[in-house]
Amino acid sequence: MSAEIQAARLAAEAVPASRKRRALKVVEPLCLIAVPLMMGVMALTKMPNFAVVSAVLVTLSMVPFFMDFEVSHLRARDLMPVVVMSALCVAGRLVFAPLPAIKPVTAIVIVTALSFGRQTGFLTGALAMLVSNIFFGQGPWTPWQMYSYGLIGYLTGTFADKGWVSGNRFIYVYGFVASYFYGAIMDTWTLLGLVQPWTLATVLITYGNGALYNLGHAVGTVAFLIPIARTWPRKFERVKLKYGLGGGSRGPVASAAEDAASPSDADGPAAT
Repeated sequence: MSAEIQAARLAAEAVPASRKRRALKVVEPLCLIAVPLMMGVMALTKMPNFAVVSAVLVTLSMVPFFMDFEVSHLRARDLMPVVVMSALCVAGRLVFAPLPAIKPVTAIVIVTALSFGRQTGFLTGALAMLVSNIFFGQGPWTPWQMYSYGLIGYLTGTFADKGWVSGNRFIYVYGFVASYFYGAIMDTWTLLGLVQPWTLATVLITYGNGALYNLGHAVGTVAFLIPIARTWPRKFERVKLKYGLGGGSRGPVASAAEDAASPSDADGPAAT
């Protein structure tokens, strides 16, 4: 009888939780879109204390993602992809600390999102930067790093769901572009939050100073993707099937992962 009561209670709790998740799924992309709009409005109005205010607002924009994770009533095993992959990002960032631009974080976030979906990809990227900055230093830049890497994970998972990700070459090019995307967000925040006044000269200097770093970041990401994009997704699929993660479905995300893992398409896009 107690088991039946517990089952009924869980079923009753699941109804409002599912409604919350549906609402959060609508809110999440809106929050991501609101961030660049917010930056533009704050820049045009020349809001004082841009760095601090924008850090608070971008932090609030990430709240729905963590709320979604909280109301999902996940099993302990469902948390492991985020925990393990975030830890790998942190470890990789620490190991390659002597090389500021060369880090495996972007590559790990991309492969994680391909295999486990956009929510896991977002949380992996965001948590990796939050935790690793305990060692590298926290500041108003931390929420923006969390947002940038989270956005890369979210977009990667979304593109995989749409079936737009296939073939090793596409993965490499995507990783190269994603690295510059991260750099563009952080350089823009640096310009708006830390540089005064905003003139053509300061704009060119700010983006020029980040050019070499962004190039190294992009090249490093591709270098890390070459080995892990071929092997990790295949292993992730086995883990998902063995432990029932993500239902073990053979959906678009799984297909994209298999395409990236297949050695047969090493010299070109996978056949569709």
